[in-house]
Amino acid sequence: MSNLLALTVLAMTSIAAIAADPTPPARQSIVLGGGCFWCVEAAFAAVPGVTEAVSGYAGGTVDNPTYHQVCGADTGHAEVVQITFDPAQVALPKLLDLFFRVHNPTTRDRQGNDVGSQYRSVILVTDAEQRAAATAAIARNQPRFQAPIVTSIVDLATSGAARFHRAEDYHQQYFKKNPNQAYCLATIPPKLEKVRSFLADPNH
Repeated sequence: MSNLLALTVLAMTSIAAIAADPTPPARQSIVLGGGCFWCVEAAFAAVPGVTEAVSGYAGGTVDNPTYHQVCGADTGHAEVVQITFDPAQVALPKLLDLFFRVHNPTTRDRQGNDVGSQYRSVILVTDAEQRAAATAAIARNQPRFQAPIVTSIVDLATSGAARFHRAEDYHQQYFKKNPNQAYCLATIPPKLEKVRSFLADPNH
C-alpha cells in the first residue's frame, strides 16, 4: 500500500470514528426547591442521567447559612437541590416535568406539614434558556392542577449570599443514610413511586 493510499484510509477511518462517536454534551445543572431537600434529593438521585443531587440553600440574604438559621425562616433561603445531569440521557424539560410530579406546586411556602418560606416551590435558573424551559414547564403542567401553580422562577446568583450554598454534610444523601428515619419513611417512598411511574410512562 502506497503512503498516499495509507493516509487516505487513515483519514477516512478517523472521520467515520468521529461521526459515530460525537463529543457528548457537557453536564448541566438546575437548582430546584420543592419542600424538604431530603425528599427532592432522593427523588432526583433515582433518575437515570442525573449524575449528582446536592442538598443546599439558595435565594437568601445571609452568606453560608446554617440549617438552624434557614429553619428559622429569617435568612430568606429556600431548601433546594442542585441537580447535575447528562442532557444526552435526560433532558431538562423531562426533569422539570418530574419536579411537578414529586411535589405540590400550588401551595405557597408549604409542602404537607412542612410550613415556612424555606419550603417554597422555586426554580432557580442560570440563563435565558433555563428560564424559558421553566416557564414552558409551568404552562405545560398547569392543566394537571385545579389551583394555580405558585412556583417562582428566580435567577440564581453567581456570588454572594443568594447563590447556592451546599448544606451540611449530614444532609447529603440523607435518605440513603437514614432509610428508617420516621419522616423519611412517611414522605420519601411515595415520591420514589411517583418517580418510577413517571419514568415508566412512554409519553415521558
